[in-house]
Amino acid sequence: MPESQLTFIKLGGSLITDKDQANTARPEAIRGLLHQVKLYLDANPDQKVLLGHGSGSFGHQAARKYATQTGVHSPQEWMGFQQVWYRARQLNQMVIDQAFALGLPVMAFAPSAAVSTRSHEITTWNLQPIRSALAHGLIPLVYGDVVTDSELGGTILSTEELFAHLALEFKPERLLFAGLEAGVFADYPANTQLISHISPDQPLTEQVGASGSIDVTGGMRSKVALLQRICQTVPGARAVIFSGVSAPNLGRALSGEDLGTSIY
Repeated sequence: MPESQLTFIKLGGSLITDKDQANTARPEAIRGLLHQVKLYLDANPDQKVLLGHGSGSFGHQAARKYATQTGVHSPQEWMGFQQVWYRARQLNQMVIDQAFALGLPVMAFAPSAAVSTRSHEITTWNLQPIRSALAHGLIPLVYGDVVTDSELGGTILSTEELFAHLALEFKPERLLFAGLEAGVFADYPANTQLISHISPDQPLTEQVGASGSIDVTGGMRSKVALLQRICQTVPGARAVIFSGVSAPNLGRALSGEDLGTSIY
């Protein structure tokens, strides 16, 4: 394993919340997954991790109600913008609390406080605080959140979109995505044909589907496309999509075991 390897880890919103029940977290799942991160870092103190998580039933329900992803203009939409922020922040605090209880030195960096976009593309994000956190042994934590947008008023950035921007700066060697599904399937929604490998420039078939639950930021197809883009722009990067329903799977992925679907 390369010295000081940086790994991006996303805890999927559908994994750490009940995505079909509004504002319902799965604290045992959160704790179990973070425990695997703790075990890995304790055994590999020279390694670095940047964490992210989805919003699941906390952010997506409110975002769908107010169509926040497509723009924020009216007074009602701005109140909805605040509601999405609040719910995403609420879940983020739960993740922070679980990490703190485990002794993980997590420090959250809220996109809503630091990121600006134009037509959904990031234009401003001061990454020095995250760079400093990584350099001094802390674990930066980002999450799907609302941001202000010079054309749309406001919008939402998914964790994958945040990772795509961060990857340009920090060049992670691995991006691990723990979700509900075992990986990417060629026959969604039947999900009997797991795709073990996708190349960064491989066209996606129509069977690489969207999400089975509410997901205003796209679902599986858009996630795979973004991960392909990351692997194109960061030579040598490898992304893995796998099931985190059994928390030890995250430990196995961190140890380099082949799981789910790899993009490289």
